[in-house]
Amino acid sequence: MENSRPSPRLREGVVLKDRMNKTRVVAVTRLYRDPQFDKVIKRRVQYAVHDEKNESHTGDRVRIVETRALSKTKRWRMIKLVEKAKL
Repeated sequence: MENSRPSPRLREGVVLKDRMNKTRVVAVTRLYRDPQFDKVIKRRVQYAVHDEKNESHTGDRVRIVETRALSKTKRWRMIKLVEKAKL
């Protein structure tokens, strides 16, 4: 029997902070419908993301993937810069 790993979790979000070296804070927003009140609710989660090349900046849309622990708070890595921020 083959011991295969589950596929890593992917998210897409917007860079909120880019002041740290090789670290970005990315906000991932999701919408879901409340089962009781049937109302659409917006939830935002912030992730500390590793950006090896320091290529993303505030306002950019990026794709991130879950990875091993890189520091105390960093558990995600940036894999792609989807869209640059509009100035």
